[in-house]
Parts: sequence; C-alpha cells; structure tokens
Amino acid sequence: MKIETIAIHAGNHVDESSRAVIQPIVVSTTFERAIDGSFPGGHIYSRASNPNRTLLENVLAKLEGGADAASFSSGNAAGMSVFQSLPVGTHVIATDDMYHGLRNQLKLLFADKLTFDFIDVNNPEILQSHIKPGTGLIWIETPSNPLLKVTDIKKVVAIARKHGIKVVCDNTFATPVCQQPLALGTDLVMHSATKYFGGHSDLMGGALITAKMDEWWEKIRIVQGYGGAVPSPMDCYMLARSIKTLPYRIRGHVHNAQLLAEYLEQHPKIEQVMYPGLSSHPQHAIAKEQMSGFGGMLSFTLKGGEAEARRVINGLKLFTRATSLGGVESLIEHRATVEGPDTKTPFNLLRVSVGLEHIDDLIADLEQVLA
Repeated sequence: MKIETIAIHAGNHVDESSRAVIQPIVVSTTFERAIDGSFPGGHIYSRASNPNRTLLENVLAKLEGGADAASFSSGNAAGMSVFQSLPVGTHVIATDDMYHGLRNQLKLLFADKLTFDFIDVNNPEILQSHIKPGTGLIWIETPSNPLLKVTDIKKVVAIARKHGIKVVCDNTFATPVCQQPLALGTDLVMHSATKYFGGHSDLMGGALITAKMDEWWEKIRIVQGYGGAVPSPMDCYMLARSIKTLPYRIRGHVHNAQLLAEYLEQHPKIEQVMYPGLSSHPQHAIAKEQMSGFGGMLSFTLKGGEAEARRVINGLKLFTRATSLGGVESLIEHRATVEGPDTKTPFNLLRVSVGLEHIDDLIADLEQVLA
C-alpha cells in the first residue's frame, strides 16, 4: 500500500462487538482471563499492551517499513530506552548537532554507564577515528535540530557495518513521508511523536521502529514493558487519528517551508537560511538523494546579532513564540536560550516550525517586522 493508505488503515479496524468503524478507546488497565488461565483477547495489563497501542504501533511500523514498533510516552522516553538497552561500557557516537534533550540524557543520566563522543558524523575520517573496540551505537539525526544538517545515511551505515555497529536515526524532522532511514540501512528509527505524528500540539508521544526482530529489539521491548514509559490509550487513539492526515499535512508543511526559505534567503537583513531544500544548503545534494521532501523546519540567522533576533521574534503576529514543532500553527523560538549554557547554537538564530497557514500571510508577517 502507498503511504496515504497505510496512514488511514493500518492504525484502525472495525470493532468486532459494536461494528464501530473507528477503533474505540479501551481505557481498562486489566483484562479478563479465560477459565484455563489464558488471555483470549491477547492483552494482560495495559502497561504491557493495550488495543489502542497495538494499532498505533502497527501503523508506525508500516509507515517506516519496519518489522515492529514500540511506542512511548515521549520522544525522550523512546531515546532513553535505546540507551538503557545498551550494555554497560558501550561507546556511543552521536552527531555534534544532536537534539539537546537526548544529548543531555547521555551527559547527565548515562555518564556512569556509557561513554560517548559528539562529532561530525558526515566526515568519514572523523567518524573512523572515533570508532573504538567498544563502540556499539552511532546515533544520527537528519535533518538535525536546530542547524538542519543532513547526514548521508548510506555512508554512515556502510562504515558502521564494517565494524558491527548499530545505527539509529532520529527521523523526527523528516517523518517517514519525507525520508525512510530503514530502507537506507539503519537498524532503528526514532521519533518524537509529539511533533508531526501528533501534528496539533496537544499530545505527547515517542516511537522506535526496528528493521528486524532481533535480540537487541527484545531488550528494548523489555525496557518498554518494565520501565513503563508508555502512552495512555487516549494518547494512542489521538496519535493514530492524527496520523491519518500525516501525508497530506506534511506536503503542506514542505510547500510552505520551501517558499518561506526562498523568501528569507533573498532578504537583505538575513545572514543565512538553513533549509535542505535550498541549493545553497551544504548538503543539498545528499538531501535530494535520500529525501522525497525537505521537511517543514528551517532556521535562519539575522544580521545585527542577538538583539536583532529578539526584536524580530517579538514583533511577529502570526508566528507564536514557543518550543516544539510539527503543529498546524507556525512556531518560532530563540533556540540558544532553550538549549542552556552549553549550547553551540548561534545567538542570532531563530528556529521556525512552518505551519499550514497561507504562505502569503506568513511572508507578510515576516515582511512587516523585517521592514
């Protein structure tokens, strides 16, 4: 099936008892056993499994072309489950522009269990030089947050395979509509489902999708089950509901982001625009090869430094000053102040989650403040 059909049908089925066309929300925390002690409905306890979560994980796996999926209460919980599944002493290589929430997990929560380096994984020499006998995982994020760097997935996977190293790709910015990392050779795909999967800034979730059902995946499933950081039945229902429109929403985000990036790039007050769909982007050729769309996120820096960035962000009318991304409304934030004192993000940078408003209105809003 094509991705539009998968999005609509793989997360839903007609209820057998009521014949409801839309899967009901099953809020029960426990499920009745049969006389012989078995569980004829397939569910024991809602932390372990739930009908709504089963359907959500089914559509997530199929969207990414994976063998299985595990859903979590947040993207951070999904990422943490990967780190928790690794043996003590594992060395992790991560992109130098890794999402700060997961970077801080490694630095603050796993420093006594794992070792790690944050490097430019797109540079083969640098990547090779950081591989050690204990390296077990390469974590990539493409496009990255907030600098929109694009990683050549195939090249990283090729190097990892030579050393028996697993590769995980954070695909949150691209979504499976724009990019399919498993098809390019990664072992796992990670998502903050709060973002484009949810799509309306009103729920939280995370997801991992695996290329195959191996021993490592079983460890991650154990972490999910016993750790208990799982989404509620309501969140699972809402995510599966939102995913039905994902392919069409993403096309709107991509369309608006491309036009907004082109507008900003030609503006005399803009220093640099970071968007993979621009030919000026350093990895534009890579993005064209491995992406079917360039996503709805962009960042830009302003001439005039931090003061000008703050003036612009405070003068906008349609763009809401807020963290997060992927909703139908356009959001903008001064990213460096969100990331904390160790940020490497320029202080004249603004990150934009381009929404689904009419592009003329978005450009007019930027025009009035830049003018």
